Amino acid sequence: MKDTYVQVYTGDGKGKTTAAIGLAIRAIGAGLDVLFLQFMKSKVYSEHAVLPKLEHLTVETVGKPFFIIPEGMKSEEELAKWGDDVVVFPKGQPPASYVALIRKGFERALAAVASGDYDLIVLDEYNMALFFGLIDREATERLLAARNPRTELVFTGRGAPDWLMEAADLVTEMKECKHYYTKGVTARLGIEN
Repeated sequence: MKDTYVQVYTGDGKGKTTAAIGLAIRAIGAGLDVLFLQFMKSKVYSEHAVLPKLEHLTVETVGKPFFIIPEGMKSEEELAKWGDDVVVFPKGQPPASYVALIRKGFERALAAVASGDYDLIVLDEYNMALFFGLIDREATERLLAARNPRTELVFTGRGAPDWLMEAADLVTEMKECKHYYTKGVTARLGIEN
């Protein structure tokens, strides 16, 4: 691609990953090579049934079949709904095995961003990994500095820090105005999962 940029999709509203998938589909439709690297996710989402079958698209996940969140982020009532699908850790002390896993994902991202092998790289839920302290600002700045000039780079996830949004060329904030989750609706297959 001639001109490439850094994009951030953030905010509390639904649609960040969905928008990034749409961008990836558009890119491969144009014959571009795409890496869709998902942090803090395992291959349990509906998109994993179809995306790996597409040419010019590499999908990788760096996560476990459960979420991790720091203490105090969710109420006991909310945690009870999640059951075994969430692991709570003391603030500032995420599980060492999870940090090591995310670190491997970061190293993969760093190598891919620098390689020039991909026209578009989506680092899905990277912002959440930053928010939870699994990746830090210094590492992310190394990633940005290593970006091959022919590679478009997209960061998704809630809680993007101000410094990342300032470094980006495009920032889209998904704002939740209304959501059926508030009525007790859980993630629906093919829509949220």
